Amino acid sequence: MDLGTANSIVIYNGKIVVNEPSIVAYDRNNRKIIAVGKQAQMMEGRTDRNIETIRPLRGGVIADFEMAQQLIRQLIAKAGVGRSILPPSLRMVICIPSGITNVEERAVRESAEQAGAKEIRMIHEPMAAAIGADIDVLKPQGHMVVDIGGGTAEIAVISLGGIVCNNSIRIAGDVFNDNIVDYMKRQHNMVIGIRTAEEVKMKVGAAVSELAEPPEDFCTTGRDQLTGLPKQISVNYKEIAHALDKSIASIEQAILDTLAITPPELASDIYTTGIHLAGGGALLRGLDQRVKSKTKLDVHIVPEPLSAVARGTGKALKNFNTYQFLVR
Repeated sequence: MDLGTANSIVIYNGKIVVNEPSIVAYDRNNRKIIAVGKQAQMMEGRTDRNIETIRPLRGGVIADFEMAQQLIRQLIAKAGVGRSILPPSLRMVICIPSGITNVEERAVRESAEQAGAKEIRMIHEPMAAAIGADIDVLKPQGHMVVDIGGGTAEIAVISLGGIVCNNSIRIAGDVFNDNIVDYMKRQHNMVIGIRTAEEVKMKVGAAVSELAEPPEDFCTTGRDQLTGLPKQISVNYKEIAHALDKSIASIEQAILDTLAITPPELASDIYTTGIHLAGGGALLRGLDQRVKSKTKLDVHIVPEPLSAVARGTGKALKNFNTYQFLVR
């Protein structure tokens, strides 16, 4: 299971069986769960006072223990695991940020236990992303993986099945959305919601102000701050590149900081193998060329970056004997 801040993916028997937003909708009066995943996402920002939508994970870790437990339980149910009369004896591998604390890790483990898992193992997200990208992590060769998810950007140098050095910063997709919301307020006097900001990011999001194949301008709707009336304006990728500039610069600096503490032999390997980008952030237009310009290294976007971590987690579970020392 890739229990992500923005999306959660469940792989069962080597196949992706659930890919849903990490959102729970519940009744404020009795805390009863109304919807989870895509159904809850449709309610986000559109509920009455008795219904609240919540993202139980923030910054890659659990912010609401009870709702995280319900999310995991519902995702397992959606996966169709344990439909027999007897309760399932599930072995789960859950990926976690490399910078997670012991307390945060225990919260993830206990949530999975309460949701019905019998044996729980953890694997770090950069390692899972590398396995999912078909990198042979067991070889004595250095690889740098940058996994930009919803809550965290994970940077790690991997060799011989271990993370030699790493950096984890809580600047990723959610912060990008906040940047867009702030920019629209400041520049256009328009208030938009997080879902709209996410849509803007997907349609015209960019990391550089010059693209060879620029996307078409996108019309977005929100509320005018001055009049309070609904308003529609057109935004282009150059504006969004400007809005995201500082956050992307922070990720670039984290990559440079990690390279600075990488042992020389592994740094030599990375010069050959390059940097591997994974996670939803890897799909941001021009991010690979911006990181390449900053580091002077080749940058590769892994195949299907959104599901790379989940695929790697699934491989670690399926080939448990091979990767057992990578999970804990």
